[in-house]
Amino acid sequence: MTPVLVLVHGAFHRVSMWERLLGELSDVEVRTVQLPSSAPVPVPSLGDMYDDAEAVREAVRSAGGPVVVCAHSYGGVPTTEGLAGVDAAVSLIYLNAFLLDVGESMLGNRGGTYPPHWTVNENEGYVEMVDAENVFYNDLAPADAAKAAAALGPQSLRAMTQPLTRAAWHTVPSTYVIADRDAGLPSWMRERFAARAGSVRRMDTGHSPFLSQPAELARLLREELDAATRS
Repeated sequence: MTPVLVLVHGAFHRVSMWERLLGELSDVEVRTVQLPSSAPVPVPSLGDMYDDAEAVREAVRSAGGPVVVCAHSYGGVPTTEGLAGVDAAVSLIYLNAFLLDVGESMLGNRGGTYPPHWTVNENEGYVEMVDAENVFYNDLAPADAAKAAAALGPQSLRAMTQPLTRAAWHTVPSTYVIADRDAGLPSWMRERFAARAGSVRRMDTGHSPFLSQPAELARLLREELDAATRS
């Protein structure tokens, strides 16, 4: 039985980020998850990392069969938290993602220091992304990068600080995809995360290949689905 593919976006994003990729996957059963921590709702209504984990868990459980999950960037955190012990999850793909372990958090992984591309509103409890054109979309045409950056929204600050209590990749087969031109994660961090995964693949892209090279990413995902079907 071919698994369902579930896509989990990263911080600041909405499910619309997957549109180009979905156009390349018309032959695949795909479901997308809107994470509560960056949903298009008023800032006080933004969820946290554990809400995100529950959203991922529910999407996988409701799929009705085996599932391969592709998580991008921050999306790797709630995916790791939410899918521990979920038998329907047969494979995890961490796409330029934060592959954290129990006790670790997004901000803690950075030594507790806010990165320069965040504008942090501590009193209101949210973060905004700045310079996304160069950090997330450095391999897109300038007009496309500007359009993608304009679609980003506020991100829950709590989600950036909450630690994992479980780690699905310890028991679920995992693949880490490294984009060699990723300006969002430094190379040493990507390699450290990749060392935790069962297998590693590389793409010659920036942080967001679902926008810059959707056909190539779709090909990679089909190969991972085929591998999960055979296992």
